[in-house]
Amino acid sequence: MQKLTRTVTLTATLTVALTLISGCSYFGVYKRDLAQGNLVTSDMAEQLQPGMTRQQVLNVMGSPLLEAPFDARQWDYIYYLDKAYSGTEQRRLTLTFQGNRVADIERHGDFSKPPSVADERGIGPTESSGEQTGNLLNVRPEDS
Repeated sequence: MQKLTRTVTLTATLTVALTLISGCSYFGVYKRDLAQGNLVTSDMAEQLQPGMTRQQVLNVMGSPLLEAPFDARQWDYIYYLDKAYSGTEQRRLTLTFQGNRVADIERHGDFSKPPSVADERGIGPTESSGEQTGNLLNVRPEDS
């Protein structure tokens, strides 16, 4: 009987220990914010005006995330941020062209404040000193 009690105690202890150190623990899993799409800031959106050419739009905004394959009259710039522990943030800027010129600009989402990711760390990689380093290849415009 004493041997049975010791075996049950040992089994219960091992079960609790394995549960705490396994992926099923109640401490949770590390999550991080996931940003996808075109980063669209309010400054970029304010520069857009009806009548701009496609090249002028590309200079301000960069390449669109979505371009209709059969009808090149519409470009969509979409920014989607899945916040790890609190919901999502989405911005969408839709440009409609008539010929080579912007005819209509539609905004969806809150462009009044910078995206959360840009608030925390700035746009682009930074060095430990906090200085912006340029793009992912660490090339500054003045270096090229």
